[in-house]
Amino acid sequence: MIPSLHTLQLLHTLSPKAERGSRLQSDPKNSPRGLGGGGWLQTPSGSWTGKPDRVRASSSQVAGRSWTMKLSVALFFAGLFGALAAVFILLSFGTDYWLLASETCHPNPDGSVGPGGVTIERGDVVVQEDSSDVTLYHEGFFWRCSFGGSVGDNNLLWKLWFTNQPHLKECMHAYLFPFPVSHQTHNATEYDSAIIYRGFWSIFMLIGVAAVVLGGFIIICAAPFASHRLYKAGGSLFLASGIFLLCVVVMYVLWVQVLDVVNVYIDHQRSTVCPDFQLSLSYGLSFMFAPIGIFFCLLAGLLFLLIGRTIQIHYH
Repeated sequence: MIPSLHTLQLLHTLSPKAERGSRLQSDPKNSPRGLGGGGWLQTPSGSWTGKPDRVRASSSQVAGRSWTMKLSVALFFAGLFGALAAVFILLSFGTDYWLLASETCHPNPDGSVGPGGVTIERGDVVVQEDSSDVTLYHEGFFWRCSFGGSVGDNNLLWKLWFTNQPHLKECMHAYLFPFPVSHQTHNATEYDSAIIYRGFWSIFMLIGVAAVVLGGFIIICAAPFASHRLYKAGGSLFLASGIFLLCVVVMYVLWVQVLDVVNVYIDHQRSTVCPDFQLSLSYGLSFMFAPIGIFFCLLAGLLFLLIGRTIQIHYH
């Protein structure tokens, strides 16, 4: 079919407009961005709109700022918990108040037995060697100290705190000599077993303290968000410190409550020193600091590991 003359003239008139519209859409100089024009599209109505990639870029920036803020909050609390853990653990390690004890020897009701288990007969004169009838002890990682007190005092254990102690007291190293084990009160086998037990207890204590101090220095070097490996290493050290110190606390409770070393000591004192010998034991402030430090140590370690994992995902 041959097109008519009117149809050819109409096609010739419309073709320049289509070419001009095509040039407007392809020419970057005609876009609202001027010479660049790479981020815009012209709609069929002639208006201009932004490309979807710019919208996606803007939303990703907002999301990035959001997770960075959350990470900063997590880092603040992790640092706070880590600092509290270090403070409580160092206080527990440096103060010698893990165990508080008091020894008393009341006179025999019938007066038939005197000091040292010697039988007293009519007409004998008993001379007391020491006017103090109560001996107080406090023990920690470094030292075990003792001094005398009076039965008339109310709350004898209050004397064991820092501000209520006498100027003169007897102290000895407690690294491998836990209360109340000694050569006089226990046989060779029990004494050697106690030394080995105390040796492991001291080693675990040193490892826990060293791990929390080293972990703190590593976390300081890792801030702010420098390396996910440093955060993971610091968190692992905090967790290791908490686990070792938890073993320390459990071993100390077993030593005082489960093992029979205290009962052996009481039996020896009653048979050789005083038939009415009494021993009172209680945990001190240093022991109470340890579980608090362990809790903050484990919590800080988990947070630091989570922060390191998040940094690795987003930055790498």
